[in-house]
Amino acid sequence: MGLLSKKIDKQIAAYQRELIETHYAEVDNMYRQIRGWRHDYRNHIQVMKAYAAQGDWDAICRYLDKLDTDLNTVDTVIKTGNPMTDAILNSKISLARSKGIEVHADAHIPVKLRLSELDLCCIIGNLFDNAIDASMGLPPEGRLIRVYMDMKNTQLYISFTNFTSGGKLQKVGKRFLSTKGEGHGFGLVRIDAIVERLDGYISRNSEDGAFTTEILLPAL
Repeated sequence: MGLLSKKIDKQIAAYQRELIETHYAEVDNMYRQIRGWRHDYRNHIQVMKAYAAQGDWDAICRYLDKLDTDLNTVDTVIKTGNPMTDAILNSKISLARSKGIEVHADAHIPVKLRLSELDLCCIIGNLFDNAIDASMGLPPEGRLIRVYMDMKNTQLYISFTNFTSGGKLQKVGKRFLSTKGEGHGFGLVRIDAIVERLDGYISRNSEDGAFTTEILLPAL
């Protein structure tokens, strides 16, 4: 069983690494587009000045509408200050909203962290996946995920809260049972393993139909 468990863990890690690298590439591309738009800013101003000199206000309005559309296509949902974290957060927020789940996110992270970006994104990705799965058991109006991330002195604080359909979740030992059924819950195990390896702290609480996970990680 030990060898099987290690094999499964490696497969999960490889799969998550592939996803994270894809998300990172997508956001990095967004940032390049934003930098390109800023580079062209002077040219845009000159075009609008030319329209203004001709008194062509309709052309100016059309040009501004086009610029607004272009800017919206490269604007990310949330900017934490850390590109890798932006990648996984924006991807998961977009996924959640496509499933009719409202997301309230407030996240601030220094660009330089001592902990691995891969570890951080594995934690965030698994927390989001669990919250999305739990939310799908609720009617659309009851689906809500709250995300909060910020520094507490030299530690990174992460908090995820989502509502569940089954009231208070069942707890066995130190862990809550996965809502996905037998054979699932690898994400929870992986989160615990990363937090333990980093000498961090994790707390899970299920009360009044809400499930909250709080994590503290040494970050600086």
